[in-house]
Amino acid sequence: MNIRARYCAIAFLLVLGMSNKVLASQGIDNSTSISAHQAANLMQLPLSCAETEYPNKLSQTLYSDDDLASPKALHPAFYGCFDWHSAVHGHWSMVRLLKAFPDIEGRERALAILQQHITPANVAADLAYFKLNSSWERPYGWAWLLKLMSELHTWDDPLAAPLALALKPLAEHLSGQYVTHLPKLVYPIRVGEHTNTAFGLTFAWDYAVLFGDSKLKAAIKKRAQDFYLNDKNCPIEWEPSGYDFLSPCLEELDLMRRVLPEKHFMVWVKDFLPQLLSPNFELAVGEVYDRTDGKLVHLDGLNFSRAWVLSALARQYPKFRHLELVADKHLAYSLPNLVDDSYEGGHWLGSFAINALLP
Repeated sequence: MNIRARYCAIAFLLVLGMSNKVLASQGIDNSTSISAHQAANLMQLPLSCAETEYPNKLSQTLYSDDDLASPKALHPAFYGCFDWHSAVHGHWSMVRLLKAFPDIEGRERALAILQQHITPANVAADLAYFKLNSSWERPYGWAWLLKLMSELHTWDDPLAAPLALALKPLAEHLSGQYVTHLPKLVYPIRVGEHTNTAFGLTFAWDYAVLFGDSKLKAAIKKRAQDFYLNDKNCPIEWEPSGYDFLSPCLEELDLMRRVLPEKHFMVWVKDFLPQLLSPNFELAVGEVYDRTDGKLVHLDGLNFSRAWVLSALARQYPKFRHLELVADKHLAYSLPNLVDDSYEGGHWLGSFAINALLP
C-alpha cells in the first residue's frame, strides 16, 4: 500500500471509530457502521453509473437482427453500470443506503432512478429476455436480483411496495430457475468470479428464508450439502487467483454458515478451515497494482467480499470474533481506492463495499 492509501485508510478508520463512540455515548446503536458523509460518497457511485449506458458489455447470444439493440432497449430497468448484473447491484446499493440513511444526500435522484427504472413494463422486458435465455446471468446476476428484491421487501418506505411489486415476477421466475437448474448441476463451480456456485446460492438462500420460499430453500440446502458437506482442508493459501473478486473457500463457508445448524457447522468448519479458529489467524489482502485494468481491480472486490464473510461469521459465532480484525484490514486496504476510482472499478465496487459496511 502506498503512503497516500495508508493515510486514507487510517483516516477512514479513525473517523469511523470516533463516530461510533459519539453515537454510543448518546445511547444510539450504530448498526450502520459508517457516517452519513461516507454513505453520501458511496451513493455517488451507483448514481454516476445507473444511467450511463456506454460502455456496456451485453454478454448476449444473438438469434436474429432484432437482438441487435441498445442496452436500454434490451434491458430498460438495468442498462447502466457496464453490464446487467452491475446495474442490478447498483440499484441494490441505492436502496440499501436509502434504508440506512433516509435523508442521505442524493436521495431524490436515487428515488427518481428507482421509480423510473423498476416499473412493471421495464421488468417485463427482462422477464421476457430471461424466458428466451434461461442461462443468462446464472448465477451471479440471479443472486443479486434476489438480493435487490429482499432489500425492497424489507424497506420501510411507502415507495418500496410498488417497486417490490414490479420486481416480483422476475424474482419469482429466477427462483424457479434455481429450483429447475440445481438438480442438473452435477458439480459445483469453485472459482473466484461470477460463476461461483456457493456465492450464487448465498443471497438466494436469504431470499428463500425471507419470503418463505420452501422449494428454493430445499433445493439450495440439498445441493449445498451434496457439494460441500464432505469438503476438508480448503487450500485458502492458494488464494487469490489473479482476477478473483470472491474467495472460493470463504464463499463456501458463507453458504454452509447459513445452511447448517450451529452444532453441525462447528464440526464442519473444523475440518474445512480449522485455521480460522486460531486467534492468530491472518490472511493477506489482495493487492492491486493497476486500477484501470477491469480484471486486476477485481482484487479490491475480493477484499470487500472476504470482509463481509469474515464479519458475518464473527457476528454469528463469538468464538470467531477475532476475524473482525482480519476483515478490517481488508476494508482498510481497498476502501480508500473507491475515491476517484476509474470506471473499471467504480461501476461495481461500491456495492461490494456497502455490503461489507452495512450488513
